[in-house]
Amino acid sequence: MDKEQDVALLIGHIMRIGVIFAAIVMLIGLLLLFIRHGGGYATKDFFPTTLTGIVTGICSLKPAAIMMGGLFLLLLTPVLRVVVSIYSFIKEKDMLYVVLTTIVLLILIFSFIMGHSR
Repeated sequence: MDKEQDVALLIGHIMRIGVIFAAIVMLIGLLLLFIRHGGGYATKDFFPTTLTGIVTGICSLKPAAIMMGGLFLLLLTPVLRVVVSIYSFIKEKDMLYVVLTTIVLLILIFSFIMGHSR
């Protein structure tokens, strides 16, 4: 196998593992939701939306926070794919794609920050 196939396989594994891990975390949160008959917060329609709120809720084993953590992991999976792609392009010394993929990563980060601030 050549390097491109190795990288493609690695990226495929990362995506698959990320989705499976996120689904498992969300299922654990869903099971806790049914067991505890609620999300663990005072109001039924509250969900933590900040990273601090999610981590604090997960440490307290709050079902809503665990499910939000799973969604957060699902969102991070494609970001990790972009990071691995940048690393791959650096190893291949393909600077054009390093720059383009870095721009994509910066756009993703910017969109997360802007989406959070609204």
